Amino acid sequence: MLKKNKLVAKKSDYPMKIDKTNAARLLDKAKITYELIPYSVDESDLGAIHVAEQLNEPIEKVFKTLLLKGDKTGYFVCVIPGAEEVDLKLAAKVSGNKNCEMIPMKELLPVTGYIRGACSPIGMKKLFPTYIHETCLDFDRIYVSAGQRGLQLYLTPKDLIEVVGASVAFLIASS
Repeated sequence: MLKKNKLVAKKSDYPMKIDKTNAARLLDKAKITYELIPYSVDESDLGAIHVAEQLNEPIEKVFKTLLLKGDKTGYFVCVIPGAEEVDLKLAAKVSGNKNCEMIPMKELLPVTGYIRGACSPIGMKKLFPTYIHETCLDFDRIYVSAGQRGLQLYLTPKDLIEVVGASVAFLIASS
């Protein structure tokens, strides 16, 4: 049985204390059950595939958070499986835009409060409209960034959808 808000780490693997992130504190405030899961960071590879390998989990369960800007609605968030690419036309359509694009990396920190490789859909500076890819519902729990490199949140898709007010949609580019 999952214990509420359990911090999971082997002391021998991670000698330092795991501090709660803003995203974790927001989950605590909302009384949402989650786990904070540490992993080894490779500064030369901050992608979700590396994270999945470090967690020894299928990449389909590790979701990445992307910030986009629409021509009508402004900023919005897409949360998609780690190995996939967002389909900009689908993202524009579901968000009520005609066109959209990924924001330049230099805008990520000022707009969200997060850096590349640590962008969580929870706890951005502002609550942006959020869309999560429908395959999240295929899993009991999924991983998303905890807002710090080397730390993932493991929670139910339902809880993630609830806490950020996300809409579930098909968002990924066809192979």
